[in-house]
Formats: sequence, C-alpha cells, structure tokens
Amino acid sequence: MKNLSALINIVLLSLTIAMVSLPAQAKLPPSFNGQNMPSLAPMLEQVTPGVVLISVRGTHEVEQRVPEAFKFFFGNPRQGQGQQKERQFRGLGSGVILDADKGYIVTNSHVVNDADEIQITLKDGRQLDAKKIGGDEASDIALLQIVADDLVAVKIADSDNIRVGDFAVAIGSPFGLGQTVTSGIVSALGRSGLNVENYEDFIQTDAAINSGNSGGALINLRGELIGINTAILGPNGGNVGIGFAIPSNMVENLVNQIIEFGEVRRGVLGVAGRSVTSEIAKAMELDTNQGGFVEQVMPDSAADEAGIRAGDVIIKINGKMIKTFNALRGKIGSIGAGQTIKITVIRKDGKERTYDVTLKKADMANIEAASLHPMLDGAELENNSQSNAISVAEVAENSPAAAVGLRKGDVINGINRQRINNIGELRSYLSDHKGVFALNVQRNNASLFLMIR
Repeated sequence: MKNLSALINIVLLSLTIAMVSLPAQAKLPPSFNGQNMPSLAPMLEQVTPGVVLISVRGTHEVEQRVPEAFKFFFGNPRQGQGQQKERQFRGLGSGVILDADKGYIVTNSHVVNDADEIQITLKDGRQLDAKKIGGDEASDIALLQIVADDLVAVKIADSDNIRVGDFAVAIGSPFGLGQTVTSGIVSALGRSGLNVENYEDFIQTDAAINSGNSGGALINLRGELIGINTAILGPNGGNVGIGFAIPSNMVENLVNQIIEFGEVRRGVLGVAGRSVTSEIAKAMELDTNQGGFVEQVMPDSAADEAGIRAGDVIIKINGKMIKTFNALRGKIGSIGAGQTIKITVIRKDGKERTYDVTLKKADMANIEAASLHPMLDGAELENNSQSNAISVAEVAENSPAAAVGLRKGDVINGINRQRINNIGELRSYLSDHKGVFALNVQRNNASLFLMIR
C-alpha cells in the first residue's frame, strides 16, 4: 500500500509540474512516459449533463412583532403572535436527472419549499420551467419534472454496496457559481442524530460540499449516483471536509412512492427503542455492541404481528447491517407502507432470528405515548396528515397524561415553541432534550400550553 500511495503521489506531482511548465497554448499529452494520465474527465463528461442548477422564487410569511403602543393602529393579534407579512425570496440549489424520458429531477425538499417558480438550467445552457410532483420534508427529498428533449439521466447505484474509503465525487452549483466538481472519499456510513432531518441515514464524505450544492449528486468513479448531497457541518455553513448525502437507495424508495402516489406513504414498524451501547450491552447481557435495542413493541403493529419482542436487538434489514436505532428509523422511514422486509434480531438467548415484516401505514399507526415520555402515559397519539400535527386519540382516566391536562381530540402542533409535524419529530425532540417541556396544543379554537417534566 505504501508503494502504491507513493506512486500515485509521484504521478500527481508530475502532472502538476507538467501543467505549470507547458505554454498556455500547449495541450497536455494523453500519456506520460508511455502511461495514460489519471483523469476523471472522461467519466464526468458523461455524467455532468445529468446535474442541473435550480433557481426558485416565492413568498413566505414572516412574523412581525408589534409593540404594545402600536397595536391600536395594527390591530391586536392573537396572543403570542405578531402581524403576518409576506416576504419574497430567491434561492439556488442543485438537482439530478433520474429519468431522461419523463424529465424527472430529484433535489432536496428545502431547495424548493414554498417556491412559486422553479427554473432549471441545464449544463448546455437551456432554461426550463419545472413543476413539483411531490416531496417529503421529513427526509428532505422532492421530485420535479421538466419537458425537454435530449436529457441525460444519471444511473443509480446500490448504496448498500459502498464502503468507507471508496472514492466519491460531488457535483453541484455552490454559491451560484455554476457547475462545480469536487472529489474525496466516503468518510463514514449510517450517520444519524444530526437533527438535520427526521429520517437520517447519511453518507459522510470529505468531498467539498458548500451552499448551493444541496440536491446535487454524489457519485462513484463509475459515474453512478450513490447519494444526494444535503448538508454540511462547519462554521457559518462553510466546508470543512464534513458533508452528508442521502443514500441513493433511500432516494429511490422515496421517489418511487412520490411517482406512484404523489406523496410518501411511509411505512411504520411500530417499535420504540434506542441504540445499543456498551453499557446497555453489559446491563442486558447482550452479545453485540451495536444495533437497535427494542424497548417496546406497539400492540397490533407490524413488529408485533411479525413476532418481534421487547428486548430484541435489531441488527439487519434485508440482510444489511444496522448499527444504530436512528439508522434503523431512517431505513424504515424510506420504505413504503405495505412493503414486506426481512428483519434480523438477536434475542436474549444469543440466537439470531429473521422475521418477514409487512410495514403498516404511518397515519394508521397509533402510538402509546408512554414510550415518548412518562408524563404522557395514558395518551394514545396518531399522526394527522391533514393538519401536519399529532392528534390525541384517547386519554385514560387518572393517567399521568390526564393529570398533565391532555384531552381526547387535542392536537399537538409544537413543543417549546418549535413546530412539530408528527410523532417522529416529537420523539426526536424529547430524546435530544431534557428538563421541562411545554406542549403547544390546539383545543377547538383555543391555543394553550401544557407543561410536562
């Protein structure tokens, strides 16, 4: 390996010296000392026409606080709210053509959210209007469509086959500069818990990703799509060699649902739990230090009907290893309702068991709220897709949830003044924060806060 690394460094150094010493009019020879010069250019010439620039325009509402002295002139807004005002915005991002015949383009949901106009600029300079077919904010994926001839699609790779250390190339339009290519390696797999999205199972790469790269392509050296660039970790949004991409398998699952239904019909396993740590493994006498530890199986859920039990450790989905509970959640969250998958668990006896599990529709999966927080014990919650909130289906008498003040028919739409759209977001917030929580509850026409600790 040392000799190979040294050889590569010598070749790259020779290439740099040759580029500096040649006159401006001269062209690099296709070979050096009888050997072909290393270059990604042939592959990129085939792939880059499949990556586009996305420009958006739109308006969104912003809240303006009204000083007490001026409420006479501007009216008296509802308690805790200011005057609502529409503000225009413009934005830039990137996208990847997945189907040349149908003109399908995948990008990040946050690139096109609230956009009234979406314009696509192809590499050949053509500018086309696009329409949004559908999207999923929880996984940050959106599907657009354009009508044009001679489009070039990017082939999708099986992201389950990539390994840490594989070379990766990012293509996008950072800072609106135009199409830009950067390279690096796959730094890590299955990254989650970043609170960037609700369903996280990121590929981490050190290929430079900056503002405007969102929605662009992360490809392998064969020119195949392995991920959609979506986030960076760095001061002030700048690149420090830590970027994240949504795996192509997850993207493909979500896009297929949007094409078929116009929306993501997310499947639900019906378990609550946490990632296995060395402490949990020791306390529960487990034979593994990674996986998703099942603390609770919801009654009548997909997991319950398949035979998964509390105390099981989920280690594989369809034969692929699962290292954390968040990774489990991310993979399940991209698989559609009604799909049957194989889940492998380790039971307390140390034996592996594999179950065929048919996922249920998220909106039909009632959740016992005791798994979220002890003070919510006795409440039965369900996702409300119409209002993008959480409905309280039942509250048991004399339960902690009843003592908190929850009632049947309440709608939970926030916590500590942060918007909550579904049970997954509420679970994520409660798991990542400690202390006193204020639930934002809508009851009939009244808005109130209920405190839990």
